[in-house]
Amino acid sequence: MNYTQSEEYLFNTMPVGRAIASLAVPTVISQIVTVIYNMADTFFVGQLGDPNQVAAATVALPLFIFITALANLFGVGGASLISRCLGQGDRQKAGHTAAFCIWSAIAVSLIYGIAVLLLRPVLLPLLGADAETFSYSSSYMLYSIGLGAMPAALNPMLAHLVRAEGHSRQASLGVAFGGILNILLDPFFIFVLDLEIAGAGIATLLSNLAAAGYFALFLHKIRHETAITISPRQYTLGQCIPGEVLSVGLPSCLISVMGAISNTVLNHFTAGYSNAAMAGMGIAKKVNLLAFAVGQGITQGTLPLIGYNYTSGNRQRMLKAIYGLLIGCLAVSLLITVLLYFGAAPITRWFINDAETVSHGCTFLQIICLTCPTSTFIFFAITAFQATGKRAQPIFLSLVRKGTTDVLLMPLFYHLIGINGVAWASPAADLVGVIIALAVLLPYLRRLRQMPASPVPKHP
Repeated sequence: MNYTQSEEYLFNTMPVGRAIASLAVPTVISQIVTVIYNMADTFFVGQLGDPNQVAAATVALPLFIFITALANLFGVGGASLISRCLGQGDRQKAGHTAAFCIWSAIAVSLIYGIAVLLLRPVLLPLLGADAETFSYSSSYMLYSIGLGAMPAALNPMLAHLVRAEGHSRQASLGVAFGGILNILLDPFFIFVLDLEIAGAGIATLLSNLAAAGYFALFLHKIRHETAITISPRQYTLGQCIPGEVLSVGLPSCLISVMGAISNTVLNHFTAGYSNAAMAGMGIAKKVNLLAFAVGQGITQGTLPLIGYNYTSGNRQRMLKAIYGLLIGCLAVSLLITVLLYFGAAPITRWFINDAETVSHGCTFLQIICLTCPTSTFIFFAITAFQATGKRAQPIFLSLVRKGTTDVLLMPLFYHLIGINGVAWASPAADLVGVIIALAVLLPYLRRLRQMPASPVPKHP
């Protein structure tokens, strides 16, 4: 079976449950491995026994989230358009879309990395660095973000594009390769070369470069079969590609941007309390990112299946994919919540053996893990709109939780409850988001059920 036949079988014929699993499972693995990049740094830095260096890694987290935002802007938006182009049989436009996403991501991430390098003295205090964490944060960001922004953005972005054509396993392998390499390099640079937190940044940089090389070699290998191209000659601003990519990718980008804003405000509250509290929150947030990654991985992995069948006019298969996605992602997210809540203490202790940091980290993790089912449902709602080419609804839903509602609630809950109140702001904000998502999504699902069984126009 050649690639085209394999693509047709996956998107048109394979039982929906199997198709969701074949797309979602590798995507979840990719998302988890991406989180492990940062978790590995925190874990190995934590073995130094210095809460200040763990706090320094926490300071850099919002800037890493901005890189994720760039990857999602071009990756999710590109994957959605590519899958819809393939559903319409327009492989030429799919190729132009891929080239636009790849080269735009390279340019924007390079500019971002240079900006971080130049603005570190200004950015670090704004992100919550103090005299004890400033130098550590600066050296870590030099390598991992300043020099490493471009490969760090390319890897998840390329994984999205490759996945849109049905190559979920290869996308996961590329991301996993980088993650495993990071885990191997961290102890070498941190302990063997005695570079401490700077070594973690170097390990992250080299791992991302290696993973980017993997994707380049894979696309070169299948260049005669795939619609995805890295050739700059295929780059275009025509055919409405920039507008379609950016408008659909913007919600996923905004989720990350608003998350970065939320984390920055959170850093200020916890840093003002103690560096141990900030380190504990950093551990809790990174562990919870695993739950976040699973929910986002399942939904984004299924996006091409929904989008393909939407544009091909297969209403029944599209609806089966949507409802199957809903059941699967909620079941998995509830299980993860239970595991994190009851395992919070040993999980936190695994990162660092500092009593005060562990105490804060355990409490924070038990609170913020409650957001796993709610955030997953919101991701599901956003994905249902993105996959069908809708623009306004995903943007709206991306703005009603992180960086807005939770930021408004943090000072109120801090005043009422104390330092734990800033953590409770996240579940409260997510509850508001779920209510709004239900109000927007349910009428749209009713309209989808009434959709005629014929291909939709190119610009839905």
